[in-house]
Amino acid sequence: MFLLLDMNNKYKDIIIIGAGISGIGAACHLSRKHPNKTYIILESRKEMGGTWSLFKYPGIRSDSDMYTFGYSFKTWDNPKSFADAPSILKYLNEASEEFNVNENISYQQQVISYDFDTSSKLWTVISKDKTTGVEKTYTSRFIFSCSGYYNYDKGYTPEFKDQSKYKGEIIHPQKWPKNIDYKNKKIIVIGSGATAVTIVPQLAKDASHVTMLQRSPSYIGKLPNKDKVGAFIKFIFSKTLAHRIIRLKNILLTIIFFSLCRSFPFIMKKYIINGAKKQLGDFPVTPHFVPSYKPWEQRFCIAPDGDFFKVIKDKQASVVTDQIDSFTQDGIILKSGKFLDADLVITATGLNVLAFGGAKISIDSNQFDVSKSYVYKGLMLSNLPNFFIFVGYTNASWTLKTDLTNEYITRVFKYLEKEEYLAFKAKVNEGSLEPTPLLNLNSNYIYRAANMLPKQGISAPWRVYQNYILDYKMLRIDNIKDKWLEFYS
Repeated sequence: MFLLLDMNNKYKDIIIIGAGISGIGAACHLSRKHPNKTYIILESRKEMGGTWSLFKYPGIRSDSDMYTFGYSFKTWDNPKSFADAPSILKYLNEASEEFNVNENISYQQQVISYDFDTSSKLWTVISKDKTTGVEKTYTSRFIFSCSGYYNYDKGYTPEFKDQSKYKGEIIHPQKWPKNIDYKNKKIIVIGSGATAVTIVPQLAKDASHVTMLQRSPSYIGKLPNKDKVGAFIKFIFSKTLAHRIIRLKNILLTIIFFSLCRSFPFIMKKYIINGAKKQLGDFPVTPHFVPSYKPWEQRFCIAPDGDFFKVIKDKQASVVTDQIDSFTQDGIILKSGKFLDADLVITATGLNVLAFGGAKISIDSNQFDVSKSYVYKGLMLSNLPNFFIFVGYTNASWTLKTDLTNEYITRVFKYLEKEEYLAFKAKVNEGSLEPTPLLNLNSNYIYRAANMLPKQGISAPWRVYQNYILDYKMLRIDNIKDKWLEFYS
């Protein structure tokens, strides 16, 4: 049974780390399913929203449809499927207000350490107030790690030769200035991922010209920003039922598309490239839109209503596939010898992965090595008791997996209360597993972080399948008790 302890009012049944979409969702779920449980959210920044309040670059939006990126318990009423950041923030604030989450958030709290005491079966969490420097100590039965996977303080920007000679401004999208004027300027956007594909069409509206400079192409596909089938479903059914039906429809379509890409990569590659060709007018597809890898070996980029292709077709923007040799005062010299003039350079070069916000994790004051652990059912680490990680899909909406994680936790709580257990952990004989990388993408930011991330195995429950249907069965249907779990009174 859960113990209600006082401990100078610093005890909570659950401590949630992070007030982004995962943390807010977990808190809403607790309010809905476990109103008797106490919790606090420790947020390192001064506002909620995570990614959607941190990033301010033009056009920032979701690259997953909001019927699956939003919560299962809260309808998405905006007609746009791919929402901009202000709309997502509005949605998160509405959810927070509805379930009284705001009153349980403590801001500017940078978590320094977690330590699990095996005798009391309690976690001790130490956080530092980023404003005052004062440390606070909390205790809890459970930790919900909802802090995401990247460094909120600094994005990844490689060092380029003679970069200091450049007289213009170099900006990473993660640190977008408030009042920057890019009207009628020649802009180079370095990168070819989701951020670059998002920002280029927005910059092109006011810039003299935007050049996306890429070392290698990504797969980019046009999707309608208004779901006509979804609108028809909304017309027929009630708001709540329509949301569920559209959500299921989009889940199935995503699974089908991903499966086709993995099963028939060469056919799907041709299909995607031909789709880009139809949108580009006389701009050449080769080499700029022909990736060297198979579809979904890296994350697929979305162009809502084909906005990215349109600005290229209209010659407001262009794509250059080359490598940077060096910077000059006025721009960039490429390996090919070509020179790109630039008044402003945007480095959409990715993120720095930071596991668990950089906090130290220990058991009985002995440091726990995350990199040597295995992920159990995609939501716990081997040998780490009462510690849940909230990590979404790489091939579908992030929130689909975190919703399933919340549903699994509900089942776990009920089982622990019934059997009067205080703690449990996933136990694995590490020598019996064949370790494989945690994430199934060959993106550079994943390679850079390989030595700090946990591993996965080759079969359930130690394999992260990136498949909603398989996870649904494992997390919502299969028995809680299995041969890998150990329970403690």
